[in-house]
Amino acid sequence: MAPRNCCNEFTRARFLQRSAASAGAGLPAIEAGMPAPAGTGLNRRTFLSRTLGGALAVYGGSKLGIEAFEEGIANAAMDPSRVLVSVFLGGGMDGLSVLAPTGDAKYAGLRPTLKVDPDSTRTFAEDPNLQWTAAADALRTLHGEGKVTVMPAIGYDHPNQSHFTSRHFWEVGELSVDGNFGWLGRFLDQHGVPDNPLQGLSMNSYLSPGLAAASVPVAAVSRPDSFGLYVPGVGNPVLGPMYSAIGGLGALPTSDPAIGQARLVATEVDAIRTTLTPYQGTAVPHATSYGTGDFGRKLEVLASMLAANVPVRAVAVDAPGSWDSHSDQATTLGRDVESAFDTLLAFQRDLEARGIADRVLIHVWTEFGRRPQENAGGTDHGAAGTSFVIGTKAAGQMVGAFPGLATLDPQSNLKVTSDFRGVYCSLLEQWYGVDAGPIIPGAASFARPAVVAA
Repeated sequence: MAPRNCCNEFTRARFLQRSAASAGAGLPAIEAGMPAPAGTGLNRRTFLSRTLGGALAVYGGSKLGIEAFEEGIANAAMDPSRVLVSVFLGGGMDGLSVLAPTGDAKYAGLRPTLKVDPDSTRTFAEDPNLQWTAAADALRTLHGEGKVTVMPAIGYDHPNQSHFTSRHFWEVGELSVDGNFGWLGRFLDQHGVPDNPLQGLSMNSYLSPGLAAASVPVAAVSRPDSFGLYVPGVGNPVLGPMYSAIGGLGALPTSDPAIGQARLVATEVDAIRTTLTPYQGTAVPHATSYGTGDFGRKLEVLASMLAANVPVRAVAVDAPGSWDSHSDQATTLGRDVESAFDTLLAFQRDLEARGIADRVLIHVWTEFGRRPQENAGGTDHGAAGTSFVIGTKAAGQMVGAFPGLATLDPQSNLKVTSDFRGVYCSLLEQWYGVDAGPIIPGAASFARPAVVAA
């Protein structure tokens, strides 16, 4: 359901994105000049993997059979890779109410009712004119630990304030309505494999367009907590002892390398099953630190999957919230900021407790910021927004100075001081260790800010 205080354009954009990106669902009419979501028209297959058991909607890779996918997943699990988790705040989060410019002389006049009151205990260390809102204490905590890279005014030249078009630009990694594949999809095309659909995992009920790939398979999983082993015709009470027997195969001696590898795969698969068993079924309580929402549930299971070496390289997930805050912002935004970032703090702590935090990085983004001047109870579509990179390997340094409110752009919006495409180049090169040139159009023209610790 769309947020109650959103504009009609956002409601329609969300409908178009979901239906178009769910290949085969049919593309609604789009006005001339509007982009089709990346991934539109990709072939889709749904299969039940006997090694992971989850119902996966696989996009691309239609020439491969189920057995090929299962073998590819098992082989990829032997070499855990770095993972980027892309978290989308759909609707345009008001960064000026998350990292508020309380020290700017123009701020109180532009936000007479929505302004954040000054509080010296929440000053942003990298710019004393900025202050964390109380609802973002989770971010403040992580930033104080050096685990958050903040981009306080990120966007692109000549901003488009359409939800649909601006989101599309961020997803494809270029300012073109003709982009057909996502920037992470192109990364997987260049550096992924042809037989592991879990390498690109959309934890939504539709294919996140940023993951849409041209040549390799990627997957959408609407219920990530339904993963488990599957053996046709076998159920309880035989199933449990059978799993235990399979899991013990890896410990048996053998002089045959092929048999040894097969036994190791069996052991790894059973380790995945064992790790995920406590998280199966909707009746199992959520971990207290994650709360009770679906967003936390997804991240909780994702942490379990990554700890079990499920071979994921890029993840996309939508955070819930009324981010398109044209009205009632004082009521909805703080609640949604607190909920989303408290959940991300829980996810980060979970990764740290499992000992896998150094190979997971979180990128939080939104399609644009909000206008500095409030309207009747909310804020309109703006230009520069706020984005975050979170993790133990985040550089922990601000990217792009806050431009101030004294001089706005020609549409009275916050000016952009960092380009999202440059951040993508940095994530590709500093996190994944690959050349951004073949993936981001015009990559050579963008500065690479330090978003990942050296």
